[in-house]
Amino acid sequence: MKLNQKTALITGGSRGIGKAIALRLAQEGANIALVYAGNHQAAEETKAQVEALGVRVKTYSCDVSDFEATKAVVQSVLEDFGGVDILVNNAGIVRDGLVLSMKEEDFARVLSINLTGAFHMIRHLYSHFMRKRSGRIINISSVVGLNGNAGQANYSAAKAGLIGLTKSVAKELAGRNVTCNAIAPGYIASDMTAALPEKAREAILSSIPAKRAGTPEDVAEAAAFLAGDAASYITGEVLRVDGGMSM
Repeated sequence: MKLNQKTALITGGSRGIGKAIALRLAQEGANIALVYAGNHQAAEETKAQVEALGVRVKTYSCDVSDFEATKAVVQSVLEDFGGVDILVNNAGIVRDGLVLSMKEEDFARVLSINLTGAFHMIRHLYSHFMRKRSGRIINISSVVGLNGNAGQANYSAAKAGLIGLTKSVAKELAGRNVTCNAIAPGYIASDMTAALPEKAREAILSSIPAKRAGTPEDVAEAAAFLAGDAASYITGEVLRVDGGMSM
């Protein structure tokens, strides 16, 4: 197993892409620190599935937009597992709407979770990775962070900002053998996309050269690659997992 005895801290890890990444990294032998916002039942269900793969796993409830709360969670994870080798910033929300009618609090809340939350986790693990002289940081961005999307100015801005954060952190930590990369998923079948009207889903699918929606597992495979030794010379990269959607 490629990640045997390593520890991965995953935010937004109880459902969807985060859950798929947790399970995939566990399959490679990684112990899992699962950070979630509020769905305790989903977190416990994911925990049980991860445990069944024979690795250590603990859950931590945290609002990643809270600087002090994330600091406390990181400290707890370091104490519980003895260290962190892989950080996956996956926590994210949507509050869609046209700019004309978007509330300020909806714009701010999406940025505080999707972008500032990632900064908080990186900030609190920065010194740890520097001292270890190793680490993998994986930020889950989106193709809308590359191309924009009508009705998602807040989400697109946060995901674009995440790409800038990724490249900056990559440059700062490359000399310490710490990589920082982003994954930009396209249209992924999830609870979030299931809420779209049928016509909207059909329109999106017709624009994808692969002619299908992606799965959380597709994204998890990319994360497993970036977390492993085979990707040790890749940093500051944005890996699109979108079936050709943004070619």
